[in-house]
Amino acid sequence: MKYTAILLTATALGGFAGNVQAADATVTIESWRQDDIQVWQEKIIPAFEAKHPGIKVVFAPTAQTEYNASLNAKLDAGSAGDIITCRPFDASLELFKKKQLADLTDLKGLENFTPVAKAAWSTDDGKSTFCVPMASVIHGFIYNKDAFDKLGISIPKTEDEFFAALDKIKSDGTYIPMAMGTKEMWEAATMGYQNIGPNYWKGEEGRAALISGKQKLTDADWVKPYEELVKWKPYLGDGFEAQTYSDSQNLFTLGRAAIYPAGSWEIALFNSQAQFKMGAFPPPVPKAGDQGYISDHPDIAVGLNSKSPHAAEAKTFLEWVASPEFASIYANALPGFFSLNSSPVKMSDPLAREFVSWRGPYKSTVRSTYQILSRGTPNLENETWVESANVINGTDTPAVAGEKLQKGLDSWYKPAAAK
Repeated sequence: MKYTAILLTATALGGFAGNVQAADATVTIESWRQDDIQVWQEKIIPAFEAKHPGIKVVFAPTAQTEYNASLNAKLDAGSAGDIITCRPFDASLELFKKKQLADLTDLKGLENFTPVAKAAWSTDDGKSTFCVPMASVIHGFIYNKDAFDKLGISIPKTEDEFFAALDKIKSDGTYIPMAMGTKEMWEAATMGYQNIGPNYWKGEEGRAALISGKQKLTDADWVKPYEELVKWKPYLGDGFEAQTYSDSQNLFTLGRAAIYPAGSWEIALFNSQAQFKMGAFPPPVPKAGDQGYISDHPDIAVGLNSKSPHAAEAKTFLEWVASPEFASIYANALPGFFSLNSSPVKMSDPLAREFVSWRGPYKSTVRSTYQILSRGTPNLENETWVESANVINGTDTPAVAGEKLQKGLDSWYKPAAAK
């Protein structure tokens, strides 16, 4: 009798357990894009979850300036999320070499990207790809159209016209001419040096020459952009040295500054906050008739944490990211992030269309520090942040900045070893 009772109980429990549905798998995304939380929560994640019941997605970003260090610490400790938002080129390649990012070469959907689109997240020989490309961003300047109209300012096409516009804005006194701080340093490099620099080092031509050793950071083509940045100082407003990235954003969107040295990644946030009409213009060329260059930078991708406990579900998400459906949702939900998917995407945002229109007359390049040149210590990308801020603050001259950067690069980089 006791045996029968136990058997019946076990059978009953087994039947009950069989009726319990398996818990949803939760996939967590590591990212530096804090500005995008609302878009992910309201548009991107719901679109995925609607077609993939049983998989929940959590977008868990870290502050831009803390992301690299935080991610590396989490990966080393085994506590990182399942999906890793990938920086382009060297930083992510290092994670792949350390076997912290999984090889995605055979992932379904990667055929939707050209070798050029995948290059920022592939090995130097192109044989392995470790992140799914999401978008590129374009550098330039976003401006307050109402302010320009009020002051009778035309879009500047040359450096002289640019500074004439800044002088006019400063003389009027209604607006801070340009919103950019140096406290977080990366702004000075990304929105400053890497924004205007390609016009001086001639984009890919100069970048390739630097990698090959034919040019040095002490050469005029690389020092001249710093000389231009020195001239920005009088137009950045009082206290710019203590001004954070979010401070700069707020100064512009609140209508207190007329020009914002920018990347196209700002568009979605600015659209939601600014109460005035906006326009954009590419980096002004040194003189009329010069060929213009733009930083059209492969910026963001997603990869798989090789130690993810939900690898199968994470791969399902990555396959969806590689689809034309995601490309369209992402490019329109976050205008200014231009899809790298081969499938054409129709963009509705006028400011995003303005940025992307520069691809015709201007030659595209990528940020000079991102490929090959930041694989050693000191890291050229991080050192460029420091020196760009120092030059604008006046604590280093352009020539000294170039000397420091080249000395750091020379300490570990041998051009002949570059492939």
